[in-house]
Amino acid sequence: MENHKKLSPKLSLLAASLPSTVPFVAPEMTERATGKMFIARLGANESSFGPSPKVEKAIADACSEVFKYGDPDAYDLKQELSKHWNIPAENIIVGEGIDGLMGTLCRLMLDQGDIVVTSNGAYPTFNYQVLGVGGVLEVVPYLNDFEDPDALLSQAKLSGAKMIYIANPDNPMGTHHNAEKIQTMIDSVPDDCLLVLDEAYIELAPNGVASTIDVTNKNVIRLRTFSKAYGLAGARVGYAIGHIDLIKAFDKIRNHFGVNTIGQKAALAALKDQAYVLKIRSAVEHGRNRVEQIALENGLTVIPSSTNFVAIDCGADGDFTRKVLAELVGMGIFVRMASVEPQDRCLRVSIGVPEDIERFALAFPIALERAHAS
Repeated sequence: MENHKKLSPKLSLLAASLPSTVPFVAPEMTERATGKMFIARLGANESSFGPSPKVEKAIADACSEVFKYGDPDAYDLKQELSKHWNIPAENIIVGEGIDGLMGTLCRLMLDQGDIVVTSNGAYPTFNYQVLGVGGVLEVVPYLNDFEDPDALLSQAKLSGAKMIYIANPDNPMGTHHNAEKIQTMIDSVPDDCLLVLDEAYIELAPNGVASTIDVTNKNVIRLRTFSKAYGLAGARVGYAIGHIDLIKAFDKIRNHFGVNTIGQKAALAALKDQAYVLKIRSAVEHGRNRVEQIALENGLTVIPSSTNFVAIDCGADGDFTRKVLAELVGMGIFVRMASVEPQDRCLRVSIGVPEDIERFALAFPIALERAHAS
């Protein structure tokens, strides 16, 4: 009998062309690779202060209902968000964190070859989602450690982009534009383009950063999350606010089971406990001040931050910062750095509980000394 070589199933041409890794390297992955546990977790911009006691109780109470599928419409949570922001519930979609919403949005909006404009070195997961559906990225540089709305708009108009992405406040630098600047950007978006406004850190920003929500505007969608100020990163709950036509379109392709039961109940309890959010804002502000003090003690400066992390300017180039980062990781301090020049001169330190910040304070001068010596 003639032997025939068995063929293997093949990935799509698009999938085969993509990198084999996702942008987010979790600290657990580094711990498994090195065999060492971190003693301070200050790299993922989580809130190690945790959720409020009311949220913890809601999670405990919801455990008996985990056998149920989550409400696919997240009705109760959307009703509370509607009341909180004074907008109709029909203008809100709840999803599996901002990252999940980004993925659905890109599938919804982009055909292969469509152009998307973003900043060089901005939040990499958005790029990951764009490329995953065959979109084409065009990037503009930061301007003095700020994303540049004017440059983003100019490039979008020049290229005929389908979407523009900007985070306000920004990750990885922590800087922000005021509401007036963002509103000017919203008003200037081309008619056939969508502005993706990532406001993950908005609860931690100063007053006057968030522009007025206008759900009648078809050219902007706002992405928000319960991962930062609310302390629910592990629950994966986010939401988007936009024009009803776009929000309803999510139902065409989204995960039809929606966000898990416990995540929905946790987010609902978190949203109702705004007093706790105020406490977290204060704790984060104190932590930012402490990290700035640590930087100054080591002869360095920070980029003023409106988020739950601080970018420390290590005073040299990216190669030096990578050495500092490696030393800190070797001492059990999980931090990160910006990925693109010239922002890669900065080390990004999440604001954690005070004891973790003090562990960083002890390790940082040693890491700097060793990096200089090498």
